[in-house]
Amino acid sequence: MNDYYERLTNRLLERNEQMSYREARTWIELLWEDFESTYASAGREYRGKEMTEMVLLQWIKQYGSRLHDVMIENPKYREHFKGKEILH
Repeated sequence: MNDYYERLTNRLLERNEQMSYREARTWIELLWEDFESTYASAGREYRGKEMTEMVLLQWIKQYGSRLHDVMIENPKYREHFKGKEILH
């Protein structure tokens, strides 16, 4: 699992130079958990870590450069960054 997180974190850092490694890793872990739980609660069959990685790579491609701006406004995620400076 750590390999997936590491690859995705590095990809996010390539797309968003304003994030620290710690912030990017936190985003990846949150998005991974959120996607898998939402997918499962929708009654869909689990298709494995490779599919989750593929979806997150697409999200990073589309939203990675501004992820810190868009998602920090969501209270669901904001609490994970309290006390940590999000760079803009």
